[in-house]
Amino acid sequence: MCRILGVSRSTYYYQARPKNSEAALEQAVVEEFHKSRQNYGTRKLKVALALGGFTVSRRKIAWIMRKFGLISNYTKASYKGHKTVVNEAPIRNQLERQFKQEQALKVIVTDLTYVRVANKWHYVCFILDLFNREIIGHSAGPHKTAALVKEAIYHIPFPLTDVQMFHTDRGSEFDNREIDEILASFEIQRSLSKKGCPYDNAVAESTYKSFKKEFVYPNQFQTLEQLQVQLFDYVNWWNHIRFHGTLNYQSPVSFRIAKSIENKDITG
Repeated sequence: MCRILGVSRSTYYYQARPKNSEAALEQAVVEEFHKSRQNYGTRKLKVALALGGFTVSRRKIAWIMRKFGLISNYTKASYKGHKTVVNEAPIRNQLERQFKQEQALKVIVTDLTYVRVANKWHYVCFILDLFNREIIGHSAGPHKTAALVKEAIYHIPFPLTDVQMFHTDRGSEFDNREIDEILASFEIQRSLSKKGCPYDNAVAESTYKSFKKEFVYPNQFQTLEQLQVQLFDYVNWWNHIRFHGTLNYQSPVSFRIAKSIENKDITG
């Protein structure tokens, strides 16, 4: 019959595959965008949508974002602060930009950034594990001092005896006797960036860049208590939910657990 009618057999037997509803896809894009706290762009939304069963191109996601006016915090212009003069301690850069670490807590890094609370500047300190970019300690306060750094260290839920290296820039809030005593007590090696070189602490710098775009700029804080409560929530989201490109689009905690299981399988 196909030969007589001049119709190819493949055309006769072809059955169109059902397409996902455009409305369902659009709703999923909007929901995943807001679940990311308005931070994900097309790359991370593509991963999130794939986990939900949607196979869609980044171009299509971008089209839907434009349709619904979804603008990532990363596309907004931001103010770039100027660092103050740092001291010149003789301790050298032991880390030497070895930011990829294969062992948890082998190297932790930290820095400070500023957040406006009402009409005054306050400061936030994060301590990160280079192994999985997890924020393992944090603090917030009105003064840029060693006490703020100590508070972040005290919030680390892991044994400090497992930490091998503590890397920071040369700010006086990091390079002082109080911090030296803590590090000496747990036999932690100190490492300092070269003077005026933010690239030596690039992971901390990158984390604060994300922190400002995702948390600081979209919000307003009237009290220190408000900042601390919302900061706790943000750190929990960063560690347990947020996708990280350097971790193959896993959260830091998911990455740490997966590596722990993998290592047990190898040694077991």
